[in-house]
Parts: sequence; structure tokens; C-alpha cells
Amino acid sequence: MPQFLQVQTTTDSRAEAVELAQAAVQARLAACAQVTGPIASAFWWEDEMERAEEWLIMLKLPADRFEDLAEFLADRHSYDEPEIIATPIVAGSSSYLDWLREETRPR
Repeated sequence: MPQFLQVQTTTDSRAEAVELAQAAVQARLAACAQVTGPIASAFWWEDEMERAEEWLIMLKLPADRFEDLAEFLADRHSYDEPEIIATPIVAGSSSYLDWLREETRPR
């Protein structure tokens, strides 16, 4: 099992993306969050092909914080079925990974 993850989700507005990113970091569920966009998305929703402009949020955290972060994002997200996916961080500088762990410890 990986020790660290990068989790991503998308929203349909920059304001919501920034709010989710800041709230997750404030709650120490992620050590940092980055918002980028707009991005062009294409996807199936309710048997229809959809296209949308979205904003991507990338959050870095220890793997043992994933379930708490996923629940947090699902509760606060405006989408009925938000994208919440995790990619393992397979390597990184030891000082950065130590920082991820330290900044997500509950206080």
C-alpha cells in the first residue's frame, strides 16, 4: 500500500474549487492543494454525453488520511457524484514527504 497519495476532484466553478482546496488544508486532511483550470471535460451523465468547463483540485496527503478526505469532499461537493480518485505517490524527496505527514497530523 502506498504511503502517500495525490487525490483529485473537479468542480464547475473556480470559487468552489478554491473553497474545497482551502477547507481541506485548513482541516489538515491534505498538506497542500492546488487548483488549476479551466479544463475541458467530456463525460457520460444520465445516458447523455456532456461537455463542461471544470476546475481541477489536486491534494497531497498521507494515504491513511484518504477516507477522511474523501468523506469531507463528498459532504461538501456540489456534484451528485463527484470525482474523488487517488494516485499513489511512488517517490518524492524525503523532506517533502515528511512535510506532508507533519502538516496533516491532527492538532
